Amino acid sequence: MRLDGKVALITGAARGQGAAAARRFVAEGARVMITDVLDDQGKELAAELGAEYCHLDVSSEDEWAEAVAFTVQTFGDITVLVNNAGILHFSALAETKLADYQRVIGINQVGTFLGMRTIVPSMRAAGGGSIVNVSSVEGLGGMPYLVAYTASKFAIRGMTKVAAMELGQHGIRVNSVHPGAIDTPMVSEALGRPIDVSPIGKKLALRRIGQPEDVANVVLFLASDDSAYCTGGEFVVDGGATATHALSG
Repeated sequence: MRLDGKVALITGAARGQGAAAARRFVAEGARVMITDVLDDQGKELAAELGAEYCHLDVSSEDEWAEAVAFTVQTFGDITVLVNNAGILHFSALAETKLADYQRVIGINQVGTFLGMRTIVPSMRAAGGGSIVNVSSVEGLGGMPYLVAYTASKFAIRGMTKVAAMELGQHGIRVNSVHPGAIDTPMVSEALGRPIDVSPIGKKLALRRIGQPEDVANVVLFLASDDSAYCTGGEFVVDGGATATHALSG
């Protein structure tokens, strides 16, 4: 199996892209620590998969230390980290409140930074590993009404490259994944009402909205030794959204 013997910690894994990654990882032989703030859903998924669950607010330095320590105590040193947790906030630049901006940055950007920083000692002790940072197509180009989210996802893209340069000597690879329109609850929750995102699919080269499994398959590749010579890279999972530009339509 592609992840046999690996120990993985996945953030935001109670549902959506994170849950899909957890399923793929367990199926491929990894010992998986599911982390989230959605405790009931996280515990239920862990019980279903035979994984473990740990509460983790990724914006908290103390909770990161506790989650990593618990994972090491439960499974041994960590060889895969998937920084997947994230939130979305829609508002015009001129109307974006500082508190909302900082909340998005705290979870998406600071959470990724804390995860990478906290995991390094364990991953070095293991002799190396793979860090997969989930950015977005908004980490490659801007979108109106997403100033905080876009800023955070560009930051993840940059931090990934710095970490890849620093950690390569320790056998630690660091890559970013850039999903496009994926069928998860995030957009509906950010807008406070159910949203049908299927019309977006008609604009894409593949003519469909992505599924969490589409992202999970790329995350699996980067977590596995199949990507042993990949680090500091950007892996797009967007149905062709970034293959064109605004004038094409």
